[in-house]
Amino acid sequence: MKFTKMHGLGNDFAVVAEFLSVPESVSDLAKNVCDRHFGVGADGLVFILPSQIAEFRMRIFNSDGSESEQCGNAVRCVGKYLYESGRTHSTTVTLETGAGLQTLELHVSEGLVSHVTVDMGEPKLEGAVIPTTLSGETVIEHAISIASGHNYEFTGVSMGNPHAVIFVDSLADVDLHHVGPQLETHPYFPRKTNVEFVEVHAPNEVTMHVWERGAGETLACGSGACSVGVAGVLTSRTERRVTVHLKGGDLLIDWKEVDNRVYMTGPAAKVYEGTWLL
Repeated sequence: MKFTKMHGLGNDFAVVAEFLSVPESVSDLAKNVCDRHFGVGADGLVFILPSQIAEFRMRIFNSDGSESEQCGNAVRCVGKYLYESGRTHSTTVTLETGAGLQTLELHVSEGLVSHVTVDMGEPKLEGAVIPTTLSGETVIEHAISIASGHNYEFTGVSMGNPHAVIFVDSLADVDLHHVGPQLETHPYFPRKTNVEFVEVHAPNEVTMHVWERGAGETLACGSGACSVGVAGVLTSRTERRVTVHLKGGDLLIDWKEVDNRVYMTGPAAKVYEGTWLL
């Protein structure tokens, strides 16, 4: 199995484009490939496949073998891969994901894709749709407690996958590896959740640390950054256009009022190519 190791702000993936469908036992394959000691080492295994409703289809499997509906950093990597491998010569690409159709605008310089702007779609805010076990049209700063005794308030957002956004005074006070798993699996979230802790610096600038469902702490999360942008507006903390600092770098998030869609702009990088022995 030929693969290309790529990353978006340190959120890394093994990208595969040679199959018409995902292989059998793909969950075990993802766990083995993503293992950082005995495998390639990655946050996820990404397949680029044919689509009947878009130019290409993306399916992504987390390092624990579970499938994710959406991954903003992987989407940017896919866009870069498609253009630089010659599978498309257009700087506009439509991509089918588990969260629906997405349009990618590729920023190209001297034949290489430096940045990708992704139309991540409209955020879903209804409690049952995110999904949470909470009723109501929105879940904004709802109290949540975990077994360790920590108490927070979270804002729920779905960008095709569930997110719980928690604003804090200081990220230095958050033990992400301790509280992240407890929040990910909290009974409020029937399909588990991604967790973002956010420190606000200004109305157009925040820093975010993320605990990803099925992968643990990662250096960046594109759909998480989009959710932070939405939650910042819902809680009157930020403007609709905001720079999100992550451990791996920065993303520009723009929740446009005119169409209610969230646009994410950020880089993607190719690391190396290899072959996995099936």
